[in-house]
Amino acid sequence: MSLPERERRGGRPRAKEIAGAAALLLFVGIAPVVGDIGSCGQAPAELDPYKFFALKAQIDCARCDECGLRTRACDAACAFEAAPELPAGCYPLVHDGEVCLHKLKFASCDEYRGHMADEGASTPTECNFCPLEEAP
Repeated sequence: MSLPERERRGGRPRAKEIAGAAALLLFVGIAPVVGDIGSCGQAPAELDPYKFFALKAQIDCARCDECGLRTRACDAACAFEAAPELPAGCYPLVHDGEVCLHKLKFASCDEYRGHMADEGASTPTECNFCPLEEAP
């Protein structure tokens, strides 16, 4: 578009120009950076077990109270004293822990009942950082 033509219209861009610019910005803005798939832009950092398990215990205790659960697992979460050790060779990342905690925060009470059961408790797949290898 020539400058004189824009001046005749009062210097305002047309809707097509705005839509084209918006589409270009959207396309460029949502494209992932090479090597950034699945990490939400975070540099890989190893998960601190104490911080993670302390936050998880807080969430577990609050959700047990919210859902009216009275189990030994709930009592242990509310009386958190020490973080369990991660299995040897298990090195989850901070992002893994964030995904797990997000899942726990937004789980339904029925799901939480399964996670905090005294017998046969389930672990959300988002929180299963170091699955045990099954014996042959």
